[in-house]
Amino acid sequence: MKLTDKDLVQIRENGLTVEQVKHQSDIIKKGISYTNLVEAATVGNGIIRLSTKEQNHFVEVYEDHRNNLSIVKFVPASGAATRMFKVLFQFLKNFDPENDTINAYINKHKNSGLAIFFAGLEKLPFFEEVVHKLHEYISNFNDLSYDEKRLEFIKTMLSEDRLNYSAYPKGLLPFHRYEQHVATAFEEHLFEASLYAASKELANVHFTISPNHNKRFDDEFKFIEEDVEEQTKTKFNVSFSNQKILTDTITLTLRDELYRDPNGKLLFRASGHGALLENLNALDYDIIFIKNIDNVTVSKHHEELAKYKKVLAGVLVETQNKTFEFLRAIDEGHADNETCIEIVEFLTKTFNQKISHQYSSLSTTNKIALLKNRLNRPIRVGGIVKNEKEPGGGPFWVKDKSGDITLQIVEFAQIDLKDNTQKEIVKNATHFNPTDFVCGIKNYKGEVFDLKNFVDNDTYFVTVKSRFDEEIKVLERPGLWNGSMAHWNSIFIEVPLITFNPVKTVNDLLKAPHQYR
Repeated sequence: MKLTDKDLVQIRENGLTVEQVKHQSDIIKKGISYTNLVEAATVGNGIIRLSTKEQNHFVEVYEDHRNNLSIVKFVPASGAATRMFKVLFQFLKNFDPENDTINAYINKHKNSGLAIFFAGLEKLPFFEEVVHKLHEYISNFNDLSYDEKRLEFIKTMLSEDRLNYSAYPKGLLPFHRYEQHVATAFEEHLFEASLYAASKELANVHFTISPNHNKRFDDEFKFIEEDVEEQTKTKFNVSFSNQKILTDTITLTLRDELYRDPNGKLLFRASGHGALLENLNALDYDIIFIKNIDNVTVSKHHEELAKYKKVLAGVLVETQNKTFEFLRAIDEGHADNETCIEIVEFLTKTFNQKISHQYSSLSTTNKIALLKNRLNRPIRVGGIVKNEKEPGGGPFWVKDKSGDITLQIVEFAQIDLKDNTQKEIVKNATHFNPTDFVCGIKNYKGEVFDLKNFVDNDTYFVTVKSRFDEEIKVLERPGLWNGSMAHWNSIFIEVPLITFNPVKTVNDLLKAPHQYR
């Protein structure tokens, strides 16, 4: 790489070294290594389906332990709302009101998304606010034609000099309209946390946000804090962190040269949700619930959602206790041959680990060392939903470079869908990852693991993005619940679809889980 003195200063300011930047550049040039899928995880083969009796048992386990545990809810919330309004931006760009009607435009472009938006207009959580602003901006609004009103409605939502919703962080966009007020996703997460992530009437909730939104989140919490605490009878310790600049990665041109902006500066880009491993790694709690900012519902579903979070947490607590019991026996020198047999069965049945056939030929000392290594890891219990063809990853059995087969969450971007065998495995997948995890990040001594020691560094993503009308290659770190947790001990539990209600487009806000009435 040819680097100038200014480049070296910029690299240092990003908290990186030249060697790290060269390594990133080499990964981009090489391209990603596709994941080798063996088969899709299914119920009974990597995914557990609990009976009602079992669910109730694990809820009870969690309730019995929660007041003796430090708990936090970790919410990735740095995403902007821009992509939610993609269909509307395309409409504003392409619609010609002088020569077209909205209905003709919808029919011409077969734009069902736009049709759904207009049909559900009055059910949108921000409908009344937009209409109020419309009358402020346009004094003769009531005299406009049907099409003109709808065009101005969208302009008022999205224009920079009006409400500018697309510039909001998704967590602070109006999400749910109740009789007395409109709630944001941020607020809904607090109400949820009071039900399942509180201990001794205190709920810790940590949001990862963009630095330019720090003040807006602070102001929102101050505005709703008293009311939420009064309604939930819970105190909230809300904290925020930003994605660390040292996790940003270098970009290359399609010719595999360092990309430079019009001012000649190198371009470092945020490296995806895998960068949040640094934020997760800074936490010190016994139990961590992970849930994306846009995966919320209106309040009438909160109790049901809380039940399944408690189920996952109960599975984690019970599994952790057994894991710690084995590790304690090993460290205290009480692990005999019978104990080793129990541990192998536990690893196989509970964590779906494959124990090598060479294990039987090891000495007792080496067997114990191997089993301790397999046990002494962070644990995640993930809620998995039936596949409804949502975009994203799911649970698969994967073969790594050493030939080991493990259970992983795999994103479609990691799969070579041009390979017919791999494509067929994906086609047969029955379940989907809704990013719904409960994690234990401490060992039996109460010490926090260094989570960076459990990453599969071969699972970087390389994608192509646009920058100033030029296509560039960008590098994303192993996904937070993909490669970044590849060497965790994992348990996947089937949970109902009501637990998964993401808002990826504005029309998702019209779906039943986001409607109060």
